[in-house]
Amino acid sequence: MSSRGNKIFLRGEERKIRTAERLIRELVQISHGAPFLTPEDIRSAIRSAPEADDVSLKDLFLDTIAVASKRRFIIPKTATQRSYVETIRSHDIVIGIGPAGTGKTYLAMAMAINAFLKKQVSRIVLARPAIEAGEKLGFLPGDMYEKVNPYLRPLYDALYDMMEVEKAEKLIERGVIEIAPLAFMRGRTLNDSFIILDEAQNTTSEQMKMYLTRLGFNSKTVITGDVTQIDLPQGKSSGLVEIVRILDGVKGISFVFFSEKDVVRHKLVQEIIKAYEKHEKRNPEG
Repeated sequence: MSSRGNKIFLRGEERKIRTAERLIRELVQISHGAPFLTPEDIRSAIRSAPEADDVSLKDLFLDTIAVASKRRFIIPKTATQRSYVETIRSHDIVIGIGPAGTGKTYLAMAMAINAFLKKQVSRIVLARPAIEAGEKLGFLPGDMYEKVNPYLRPLYDALYDMMEVEKAEKLIERGVIEIAPLAFMRGRTLNDSFIILDEAQNTTSEQMKMYLTRLGFNSKTVITGDVTQIDLPQGKSSGLVEIVRILDGVKGISFVFFSEKDVVRHKLVQEIIKAYEKHEKRNPEG
């Protein structure tokens, strides 16, 4: 590829030239309607192009999710992310499975805030199993909420990225937004709510069944997890791994599977995930 003035010249295989030309033309159109495109957005578009012949990048990038922050809009960056957002719109139970950095929880949070702003639900509930990720934290001081707060921090981070901190804290104080460990869900029925279960690979079979049966009227849930990062004690089976088999084919429930191509963190994160996958294939017993 080379450029002179306002002209771009492409040389190579005809099929690849057609893909590159379509990508450039669509990015030009997108930049007129979305001047907030970043270099990472461009890289995401390039990654999506080879597999997205039937997907318009313009539709992909301009399919925005309104949130209550200065950022104002969240944009799905890959074809799988867009499919995930559309699936959340059309299904009451969605399970997103894939590696870290693919936007599973972040996009679910954006959809929850969007549903709340549109008054489609009256509250947001964010849950996470309180499992130590491969390290012992020892004794934690404080009351119950202070003890479990470190486990829930990633949910707070995502929330504060999409909603002004002061507004979010007021809604938390009023119970409109609830961030709690999974154990706090037992015995409850959640009506008129958007519920997100994060790190679901660390739920046991019993916890997953308990969680799924909490769903009440006019409620929606998104379950997210990475089956390659299970921190449960040896001998305990993952509830997330089980429901892939148990709930497959159940009408109204949809699974969305992400891959390293959907990673939207630092570009090296994608390479790290691929390197670990290769290592695990070579050393299955490890």
